[in-house]
Amino acid sequence: MSQRKHLPSIHVPHHKNTAGLETVVMPVPDVVKICMSQNIGAPCKPLVEKGDYVKVGQRIGDVDAFVSAPIFSSVSGNVKDIVQSRGSMGGFETLVVIETDKKQEISEEVVAPVIESFDDLIKAARDSGMVGLGGASFPTHVKLNPKNLDECKYLVVNAAECEPFITTDNREMVENGQDILDGMKMIMHHLNLEKGYIGIESNKPDAIENLKILIEQNEMNDVEIVTLPSSYPKGAERVLVYEVTGQVMDAGVLPAQLGVILANVSTIGHLGVYFKTGMPIVRRRVTIDGDAVSEPKNVFIPIGAQIADVIEFCGGYKKEPRKIVMGGPMMGRATMADDSVTMKNTSAILCFSQEMAEVKTETGCINCQRCHEACPFGLMPSIFAEAYENHDVDMLNRFNVMQCMECGSCSYICPARRPLSMTNKMSKIMVKEASK
Repeated sequence: MSQRKHLPSIHVPHHKNTAGLETVVMPVPDVVKICMSQNIGAPCKPLVEKGDYVKVGQRIGDVDAFVSAPIFSSVSGNVKDIVQSRGSMGGFETLVVIETDKKQEISEEVVAPVIESFDDLIKAARDSGMVGLGGASFPTHVKLNPKNLDECKYLVVNAAECEPFITTDNREMVENGQDILDGMKMIMHHLNLEKGYIGIESNKPDAIENLKILIEQNEMNDVEIVTLPSSYPKGAERVLVYEVTGQVMDAGVLPAQLGVILANVSTIGHLGVYFKTGMPIVRRRVTIDGDAVSEPKNVFIPIGAQIADVIEFCGGYKKEPRKIVMGGPMMGRATMADDSVTMKNTSAILCFSQEMAEVKTETGCINCQRCHEACPFGLMPSIFAEAYENHDVDMLNRFNVMQCMECGSCSYICPARRPLSMTNKMSKIMVKEASK
């Protein structure tokens, strides 16, 4: 793997304003609202009732479904209510509302796991409540237990963090590098993997240097850092797998089918902590930034904290927020209001003023093909847009619209400001509906 090739990419402003800011801990808010839908797969059902007293690390949501992960209280206090609320995807979600007592009493359930076998590891991964913290929120215990485990050789840790503004993974590598290596060591041992790779963009020299030192100190000769170009979207799993292993990963193909176990670096770091302490995921590091925020920070927040409380801790708004995005500006989701709650996979809260949030007026396509050149997979977004407008499913299939991963590179690079990525998304829905 010494001769690595790179897929097409684009250069976006990094805006890594908080990269040098050590993570601070947010005070416990008066109320948290913990959502029961925090992973791909089945949502959890509440295990508590109104009036119950809960402690930090107590399991408050779970379900028997295989593709799911339990949910834990991030605070101690009384369950004030269990309510239904409309989520960012338009559907309704169940929220456990907890009135905190600020004592942060630790639950008796928090006990370090004993891991002596593969089955112990998978059970511990599920009991940690861990999901992909890079945004996908796929249950980690499922990812670590593929059907073809005997064919898997590599652990690839995604530390690219290519989205503008977000620096949570960077701080994880700088502040908690040993936890990352401990998590990798445990996983590689019990999954019998030959080699571990950590893919990091070159704009994180402090993280690269810290991990290199720790790898040497831990004598982990089976772990290698792969330095990636600082361009977008190097953190997309299909791009990362290709650039680290040289294997092409088409849409619908899982990393394990190529012999790869792939996980986000903060996910691995949190597992490293859980393996030692038994504390499940009850808080996470979040980057708070944007021109509407008074004091950008990296903040440890209790899961379920409301955005308004987090922003208040960061000095409040210095400008009226026109758009609030959970995640990065390329693939994150705009939220309806700042009473929205944080989740396990909330990597950033970005608050933009009217000036930064303004969407420029769309003009006609000039057939410059920049969208095609920017696409990591050489797709033709301009043709998809035409086919979508004409309801031409055959053309969408012929030009492989289902290969689109909706990274937004085409929309970003388009001089006509056409919403190509959104059109691609709608085109894929059209194809799926036509196949029914």
